[in-house]
Amino acid sequence: MRKFISQSFTLLLSLSISSTLLAQINYGGNPSFVFMEGEITETQVQLPSIDREILDAEDAVTDQYKEAAWRFGVEFPVEYSTTNSGYWIQEGDENVWRLAVTCDHSVSVSLNFSEFNLEKGQYIFIWSPESGEFLGKYDHRNNKKWGSLATGLLYGSRVVVELHQPTSYSLDANLEIGTVVHGYRSLLLHAKDVANELRGPFGNSGACNINVNCPEGDDWQTESRSVALIVEGGSAACTGALVNNTLNDGTPYFLTANHCIGTPGNWVFYFNHESATCNGSTGPTNQSVSGSTLLVSNSGSDFALLELSETPPASFNVQYAGWDASGNSPLIGVGIHHPSGDVKKICFEEDSPYESNQAGAAVWYIDQWELGVTEGGSSGSPLFDQNHRIIGQLYGGWAACSGNVNNGLFDYYGRFDVSWGFGADEYLDPTGSGVTSIDGYPEGSTLYANDAAVSVPDAPEGTLCNNDPISLQVSITNTGTDNLTSAVITYNFNGTSAQQINWSGNLSQYETDVITLPSFTPVGGANTVTVTVSNPNGSADENNYNNQAVVEFSTLTGDSYAFTLALTLDDYGSETTWEVLDGNTVISSGGPYLDDQDGVLIEEDMCLANGCYTITIYDAYEDGLCCDYGEGNWALYDGQGDVIYVSETEGAFGASESDYFCTNETAVQQVELSSLNIYPNPASNTVRIALPVSSGSITISDASGRIVESTIVTDSYFTTLDVSSFSEGMYFVQFTDKTGAQIVRQLGIAH
Repeated sequence: MRKFISQSFTLLLSLSISSTLLAQINYGGNPSFVFMEGEITETQVQLPSIDREILDAEDAVTDQYKEAAWRFGVEFPVEYSTTNSGYWIQEGDENVWRLAVTCDHSVSVSLNFSEFNLEKGQYIFIWSPESGEFLGKYDHRNNKKWGSLATGLLYGSRVVVELHQPTSYSLDANLEIGTVVHGYRSLLLHAKDVANELRGPFGNSGACNINVNCPEGDDWQTESRSVALIVEGGSAACTGALVNNTLNDGTPYFLTANHCIGTPGNWVFYFNHESATCNGSTGPTNQSVSGSTLLVSNSGSDFALLELSETPPASFNVQYAGWDASGNSPLIGVGIHHPSGDVKKICFEEDSPYESNQAGAAVWYIDQWELGVTEGGSSGSPLFDQNHRIIGQLYGGWAACSGNVNNGLFDYYGRFDVSWGFGADEYLDPTGSGVTSIDGYPEGSTLYANDAAVSVPDAPEGTLCNNDPISLQVSITNTGTDNLTSAVITYNFNGTSAQQINWSGNLSQYETDVITLPSFTPVGGANTVTVTVSNPNGSADENNYNNQAVVEFSTLTGDSYAFTLALTLDDYGSETTWEVLDGNTVISSGGPYLDDQDGVLIEEDMCLANGCYTITIYDAYEDGLCCDYGEGNWALYDGQGDVIYVSETEGAFGASESDYFCTNETAVQQVELSSLNIYPNPASNTVRIALPVSSGSITISDASGRIVESTIVTDSYFTTLDVSSFSEGMYFVQFTDKTGAQIVRQLGIAH
């Protein structure tokens, strides 16, 4: 392997780059499409050739079975890293590593990084010299807890991996390619393709399948956006769907089949892979998520519930499908799926699926599809009922195309109501509401004529410092299709007698009106306000899921003290969190925040009872709030606006920075002698020591008993000591008060 640094390059590729080709969740930018002439070819790696005849013979067998993944590529295990492959070059203030990976006669190439742990400041692109497509940029925010990353595919027979990093970084990056997938069944034509039939990038299904964007699918466009193709390595493994939960909060829960489970951390989920037309055979591959975690699964209904590693961004326009766990027999069944890895299809059972058992699993049995079928690769795909709610996922069956029509055979789906009892409820009903069916999110799968919703925006939360009278504003929204002209609003404070407001107006769909409730005085401790809307347009509300809002907050009894955390963010607010603890109990917390908000000031108010507390600011990437990626900082103020504490490191604190503070001196005096507190611990530069009394002496000894620091404290409950000259290791801090009482605490030093 050749490793060298140069100041120049000699070849710039002139390619047409389209932003529509960006794939997976990325963080902006474009690759250089630049490399040293000769070096890219001289250092490229060449994968072995494949035998199409053997592969075709194997595929002819496995393509018949739904339970078998539909293979489109051959996986080659490799060990390509920045120390054994490719070449380095210096470009401006960056070192750049490039590696070309070539698969002769392939129609696509994809990669699986067996090690992917980028540091902040490192980022990669993967691009095709032939097509101009690229993936990325990927940076430390794409790191997964399992340490690997599977990528989407790029068309062509060669890809270039391009790693950028500051020149100060080691050339031994935590990056290794563990698998290369040589795609051999794809968009391009092959001699064995029948009648010049075009293939999609992952496969092609039988002629009797129906594109989801045909007229038959017009009423199912919302649900279709929840469905995704699952790809693992060289196989279009299965299908599945995002599912809603009772919080309606967009947590990326994903339902598929238990028999599909392989290595979910290496799965790539392709959303919106569908033809825009009824007759089209190709679709985009530019909206994908890499990796997931298995939450719960069971063969008793052949289900698996996953959580995607990242939430699909707004640009994907996904839907979280509703579900029905009641077990009531559906009137019809509709399947949306990716047969044989093809673009998204739809099929219809116009009769009622019925309960049955297959290989010990509880299933919904479909005798025969009236329109469309399923195939291998459809496994795990959702079955919807007449209310557009998921009632199961595809387990197996023998339905398939016979020419241009289906073969008239059966399919069966694992029952969602049985999966509910196997643990799906723990995640999909986190509120413990006990409901057995909900509609989708963010678009309800069913629209109602008379439907009113209520919410309490800007409601108090957490703990308030006083019980002054409060006046709440209530929003009433027309979520029905008919104009909303009247409704009844009922409210009560802390379980008192319900009060009623007869509202009238004229709201079109999704318009909102605001009503101010009479003020009330909260009680000390827990408070609950319940607001309900009913009788839209003098009729029964047709959707009861959005009819009630509950506000919960607390007020302190006795002395209380207001504090404000002033938090100035850096460029990576998503890494910043904080908490205030009373001993080991979290009293208040916040974050994470938005990225790219360098210099934005966040003010977090909190109310604390008389006592002493620890406040800690955390940075998930362990590089603080300053200074390589923004100029963040933090400070704590009391209710009068006086500074209690300002970051001693000016935001450059590493993983965390803490302060121990008390509401007033009385609180400090109430703390027993056993509560000597040292922050941070371990320390590197300075330590702040919170004392149980205001006067005494402090000595610090090393492990051998040698005193390395001593000081006298007078009329202060806090002192700060410089420990930057201390050698790394364990020390002992001893405090002695005026009476001679002593307490010893350990202090670690780590530079």
